[in-house]
Amino acid sequence: MRFVLAPLLLALASVPALGLRLATTTSVYDSGLLDRLLPAFERATGVRVEVLAVGTGQALRLAERKDVDAVLVHAPDLEGEALKRGIIAQPFCLAQNSFLLVGPKRDPARIREAGDVLEALRRIARAQAPFVSRGDRSGTHLKELELWRKAGLTPQGGWYLESGAGMGQTLVLAAEKGAYTLSDLATYLTVGRKRGLEALYQREDPLLLNQYTYYLVPQGAKVSEAEALRRFLVTEEAARLVEGLRVEGTPLFKALRGRCIIPRGGGR
Repeated sequence: MRFVLAPLLLALASVPALGLRLATTTSVYDSGLLDRLLPAFERATGVRVEVLAVGTGQALRLAERKDVDAVLVHAPDLEGEALKRGIIAQPFCLAQNSFLLVGPKRDPARIREAGDVLEALRRIARAQAPFVSRGDRSGTHLKELELWRKAGLTPQGGWYLESGAGMGQTLVLAAEKGAYTLSDLATYLTVGRKRGLEALYQREDPLLLNQYTYYLVPQGAKVSEAEALRRFLVTEEAARLVEGLRVEGTPLFKALRGRCIIPRGGGR
């Protein structure tokens, strides 16, 4: 298994693939989930996997160009569009966790007291408390924009910052700025909490559901290898590996075993 980060994408695109290329989100990469799944897959099949950690939007653009053979992403609206266009196929719902709002312990906008996540965002905007957006068209960024929209707000001004970076780097910046941000649970527990950020709004809420789905890229260079990885992800071994990933006893993901809502445009 080899991880390749975004700055190397253009160079990689011009080099013949030596193994299966999987584009996935930085939240999956930062969580360590693939460090558990891919070695087991490679031992079972002998198929080498190169992982490109980018936002969901970039992952789907790589799929459209056939620069990768599979994607593991978490932006249902974008996935639905890509399914309709035939860019990706054969979805398998692998895992889920939740989004949450994190920030400084002193909580200047008092979002701990909010009745729901939309009210929490309204409190941040009213206080003009620093908020760091990923700003990268990732699944997390698109979820954040959806929540602002549902809250009836268009965030702007000096308090609203954009990192243009992955989840881990965004959490680091939020900690440095004493700012709020939207994070997935796994990256918060593995990165954000260590930087002193607090989980300030974390509730059971359909608006905060975060679902990760694996797709093949039709006519990709390594279709059979991508199909082999899908077959592995369907197994109970893979589900046990997903649910065994914990930080201080807290599970980072729930294995879905394919039981989820498939974005419009595709089937099981």
